[in-house]
Amino acid sequence: MKLVITVVEDNDVAFLMESLIKNGYQATKLASTGGFLLQGNTTLLIGVQNEQVEPVLEIIRSTCAPRKKIIPQIAPELPTAIGVPVEIEAGGAIVFVIDVQEFWKL
Repeated sequence: MKLVITVVEDNDVAFLMESLIKNGYQATKLASTGGFLLQGNTTLLIGVQNEQVEPVLEIIRSTCAPRKKIIPQIAPELPTAIGVPVEIEAGGAIVFVIDVQEFWKL
Protein backbone atom coordinates (compact mmCIF):
# COMPACT_ATOMS: atom_id res chain seq x y z
CA MET A 1 0.00 0.00 0.00
CA LYS A 2 1.13 3.57 -0.74
CA LEU A 3 0.31 7.03 0.57
CA VAL A 4 0.26 9.67 -2.16
CA ILE A 5 0.76 13.12 -0.63
CA THR A 6 -0.14 15.82 -3.13
CA VAL A 7 0.21 19.59 -2.70
CA VAL A 8 -1.82 21.64 -5.22
CA GLU A 9 -3.04 25.22 -5.57
CA ASP A 10 -6.44 25.95 -4.08
CA ASN A 11 -7.65 26.80 -7.61
CA ASP A 12 -7.06 23.21 -8.75
CA VAL A 13 -8.25 21.20 -5.75
CA ALA A 14 -11.98 21.10 -6.55
CA PHE A 15 -11.33 19.70 -10.04
CA LEU A 16 -8.79 17.21 -8.68
CA MET A 17 -11.10 15.98 -5.90
CA GLU A 18 -13.97 15.60 -8.38
CA SER A 19 -11.80 13.59 -10.76
CA LEU A 20 -10.42 11.36 -7.99
CA ILE A 21 -13.90 10.60 -6.62
CA LYS A 22 -15.27 9.95 -10.13
CA ASN A 23 -12.51 7.36 -10.58
CA GLY A 24 -13.20 5.66 -7.25
CA TYR A 25 -10.42 7.15 -5.09
CA GLN A 26 -10.82 8.78 -1.70
CA ALA A 27 -8.68 11.60 -0.34
CA THR A 28 -8.28 13.49 2.91
CA LYS A 29 -8.02 17.25 2.32
CA LEU A 30 -5.77 19.47 4.47
CA ALA A 31 -5.44 23.26 4.14
CA SER A 32 -1.85 24.45 3.77
CA THR A 33 0.06 27.58 2.77
CA GLY A 34 3.36 28.08 1.05
CA GLY A 35 5.18 28.60 -2.16
CA PHE A 36 6.56 31.63 -3.92
CA LEU A 37 3.54 33.89 -3.38
CA LEU A 38 2.39 32.36 -0.07
CA GLN A 39 -0.90 31.54 -1.76
CA GLY A 40 -3.30 28.99 -0.37
CA ASN A 41 -2.51 25.40 -1.16
CA THR A 42 -4.28 22.18 -0.36
CA THR A 43 -2.57 18.97 0.64
CA LEU A 44 -4.36 15.73 -0.25
CA LEU A 45 -3.59 12.42 1.42
CA ILE A 46 -4.56 9.56 -0.91
CA GLY A 47 -4.17 5.96 0.21
CA VAL A 48 -3.96 3.47 -2.67
CA GLN A 49 -2.78 -0.01 -3.53
CA ASN A 50 0.61 -0.22 -5.28
CA GLU A 51 -0.95 -0.79 -8.72
CA GLN A 52 -3.18 2.29 -8.31
CA VAL A 53 -0.31 4.77 -7.93
CA GLU A 54 0.22 5.36 -11.66
CA PRO A 55 -3.50 5.95 -12.45
CA VAL A 56 -3.71 8.43 -9.54
CA LEU A 57 -0.57 10.22 -10.78
CA GLU A 58 -2.12 10.46 -14.25
CA ILE A 59 -5.26 12.07 -12.78
CA ILE A 60 -3.07 14.58 -10.93
CA ARG A 61 -1.02 15.31 -14.09
CA SER A 62 -4.10 15.91 -16.22
CA THR A 63 -5.96 17.99 -13.62
CA CYS A 64 -3.15 20.16 -12.21
CA ALA A 65 -1.14 21.09 -15.29
CA PRO A 66 1.36 23.96 -14.93
CA ARG A 67 0.32 27.21 -16.58
CA LYS A 68 1.60 30.76 -16.99
CA LYS A 69 0.14 33.51 -14.79
CA ILE A 70 0.66 37.29 -14.85
CA ILE A 71 1.04 39.05 -11.49
CA PRO A 72 1.89 42.66 -10.63
CA GLN A 73 5.46 43.14 -9.41
CA ILE A 74 5.63 45.22 -6.24
CA ALA A 75 8.76 47.24 -5.57
CA PRO A 76 9.91 46.73 -1.94
CA GLU A 77 10.93 50.39 -1.63
CA LEU A 78 7.45 51.56 -2.75
CA PRO A 79 4.97 49.02 -1.31
CA THR A 80 1.94 51.03 -2.47
CA ALA A 81 3.15 51.28 -6.07
CA ILE A 82 2.26 48.64 -8.64
CA GLY A 83 5.09 47.81 -10.96
CA VAL A 84 5.41 46.03 -14.27
CA PRO A 85 3.51 42.72 -14.48
CA VAL A 86 5.65 39.58 -14.24
CA GLU A 87 4.90 36.19 -15.78
CA ILE A 88 5.25 33.24 -13.38
CA GLU A 89 4.49 29.53 -13.61
CA ALA A 90 1.47 28.49 -11.54
CA GLY A 91 -0.38 25.26 -11.05
CA GLY A 92 1.22 21.87 -11.17
CA ALA A 93 1.57 19.64 -8.14
CA ILE A 94 4.14 18.41 -5.69
CA VAL A 95 3.70 14.67 -5.11
CA PHE A 96 5.30 12.31 -2.60
CA VAL A 97 4.65 8.56 -2.75
CA ILE A 98 5.39 6.80 0.53
CA ASP A 99 5.23 3.14 1.51
CA VAL A 100 2.55 2.41 4.12
CA GLN A 101 3.31 -0.34 6.57
CA GLU A 102 -0.17 -0.48 8.12
CA PHE A 103 -3.55 1.09 7.39
CA TRP A 104 -6.50 1.16 9.78
CA LYS A 105 -9.92 2.65 9.13
CA LEU A 106 -11.53 2.98 12.55
